[in-house]
Amino acid sequence: MGSSGGAKRKPSHPSSGQAHEETMNVTDGKSGLWGALAGLFVFALIAIPLSAAFAFATNPHTQQLFAGRLSDATQGGYQAFWWIVTLFLLALPFLVGYGVARLSAKSLAIVGAIVALFVIAILVLGQLFVF
Repeated sequence: MGSSGGAKRKPSHPSSGQAHEETMNVTDGKSGLWGALAGLFVFALIAIPLSAAFAFATNPHTQQLFAGRLSDATQGGYQAFWWIVTLFLLALPFLVGYGVARLSAKSLAIVGAIVALFVIAILVLGQLFVF
């Protein structure tokens, strides 16, 4: 009945020998929910530009709304430009949600690089077709 044969227990009181303090992380296991919330928020922010880009991509008669080079562009180039913009805008909430859910430096760098490529692609395509 002695305590020498049984398993030793870790002390449960912080002052009774623990070398470091452990804090409770409230977000443990909930990073997916935070990512979904961030993605939903971004989707709400881009809903109007997304619907406008989709409308421009599906209706070729909107090409006359834009004066300058975009109205002079081919119909295929005009639609391709707006479909690419639509697809990138649709992917943006998922990318933001994934980046927030992972919260690691590597995944945030990947998402940042993808968003930077998105902005560069839009600027290049805009320069080709709009200006």
